[in-house]
Amino acid sequence: MSARLIRVFKALLPAPFTIAVVLTLVTFVLAYFLSPNLETPLSLLNYWEKGLWNSPLLVFAVQMMLMLVLGHVLALTKTVSHWIDKVTLFCSNTAQAAAWVTLLTLLVSFFNWGLGLVFGAIFARKVGEHASKNNIPMNYPLIGAAGYSGLMVWHGGISGSAPIKIAEKGHFLEEKMGVISQSETIFSTMNISISLVLLIVLPSLMYMLGKKSESKIIKLKSAPIEEEKEEIQGAERLDHSNILAYVFGGMIILYCLYKALIFPQQLSLSFITPNFINLFLLGLGILLHKNFNHFLKGVNQAIGGASGILIQFPLYFGIMGIMNSSGLVGVFSDFFVSISNPTTFPIFAFISSGIVNVFVPSGGGQWGVQGPIIIEAASQLNVPYWKAVMALAYGDQLTNMLQPFWALPLLGITGLKAKDILPYSLLLLLLGGSIFVIGLLLF
Repeated sequence: MSARLIRVFKALLPAPFTIAVVLTLVTFVLAYFLSPNLETPLSLLNYWEKGLWNSPLLVFAVQMMLMLVLGHVLALTKTVSHWIDKVTLFCSNTAQAAAWVTLLTLLVSFFNWGLGLVFGAIFARKVGEHASKNNIPMNYPLIGAAGYSGLMVWHGGISGSAPIKIAEKGHFLEEKMGVISQSETIFSTMNISISLVLLIVLPSLMYMLGKKSESKIIKLKSAPIEEEKEEIQGAERLDHSNILAYVFGGMIILYCLYKALIFPQQLSLSFITPNFINLFLLGLGILLHKNFNHFLKGVNQAIGGASGILIQFPLYFGIMGIMNSSGLVGVFSDFFVSISNPTTFPIFAFISSGIVNVFVPSGGGQWGVQGPIIIEAASQLNVPYWKAVMALAYGDQLTNMLQPFWALPLLGITGLKAKDILPYSLLLLLLGGSIFVIGLLLF
C-alpha cells in the first residue's frame, strides 16, 4: 500500500515550489471565469502583484521562518542532545522506544513545531545508534515514524500558525473576525481534551505496533561533533564569550517572563504571539549554546530548512490577493455554506484543509490561502470563528503524515526513506483523524 502511495505522489506531485506555481495559474483561470466582477487578465495580475508584497503577510512569513530556524537551533544544543541520550537508556526494545519517542516528540511539538521536527529526528537517530551499539533488535522505520509524529499535533500547539496569528493585533483578517486569544483556541476545552487524548492514544498505538512488528539488528554509526580548534584573537573573544551570551540571553528570557507573568493586567494569554515565541526561542537558544559563535553555527546549519517558506509564501500570498480582490473567496465560501450546516461545517473545513495541505504543505501558507474562505463561510453559518480556525488547523496537521515535504529533515538525519515510515505514519493519520472528527462533533 505504501509503495503504491509513493508512486502516486511521484506521478502527481512535483516539487512544492512547482505546485505553488501551478496553483497560482489555476487561481488565475478560476478567477477569470468564476469571478462575479468580470475581471480582465491585467486586473488579475495587478491583484497578484499586490498580494505578493503585502507587508503584513511578509512579516508573517519572516515570523514563521524564524520559528522554524530558532526551534532547529535549540534542538542542536548540547543540553537537548544530553537529555536525549539519557532517555535512550529507557529504549531497550522497539515497543518502549516507539512509545517514548512518540510521547516526547508530541510534547516538544506542542511547544514549537520546528523544535519538535528536529528533536524527533535526532531522538529517532539516537535510539537507532543506541540499539546498534548494544546489538538491540529494533524496528528502525517504526522509530522514524514515531519521530515524525509531532507534525500531526503542532498546529494545535502554542506555535500553531493560524491560532497565534489571529491572537496578534493587525493580522490580515482582523477586520473580519477581530483578535482571538489563544485561550479560545489552543487552550480551549476542546483542544486541550483532544491533545490529552492524542498524548495517550498515539504512544499506545506505537507501543502496540512495536510489540507486534518484526525487529532486527541495525547498523548505524554515530557521528560525533568535532570541536574545531580556533585561534581566538582580539575582538573575536567576544564571539566566544560565555559571559556576554549569558547576559544577553538571560536578559531576553527575563523580559519574556516579565511579559508573561507580570505585565498582563488580567489573566490572559494574549501575550503569546509569533513575536513573543521567537523572542523566547532566541534568548533560550543563545543561553544553551553558551556563546554567539556556537549559536551562529547552529543558525547556519538550520537556515536551509526555511528556504521553502522564503520562496513559497509570497506565491501563496499572491493567490490570496487574487482570491480576495476578485471575489473568488465569496464564491468558494458560498459553496461551503450551500453544502453545510453549523454542525457539519467544521468537519467539511477539517477535510478540505487536509486535502489542501497535500498541495500547500505549510500551515502559514495554507492559512493565507484558505483562511479567508473558512472565516467567511463560518460567518454566514454562525459557526464560532475559533472552532473554524481549529478545524482548519487539525486538517492541516493531520495529512502531514501523508505529505512527505516536512519529513525531509527527518529522513536526512535518520537515513530512512519515505516508503519506510509511510506505513506507520498512515496508521497515525487514521487514528488521529478519528480523534479530531469526534472532538469537533462533541464540542
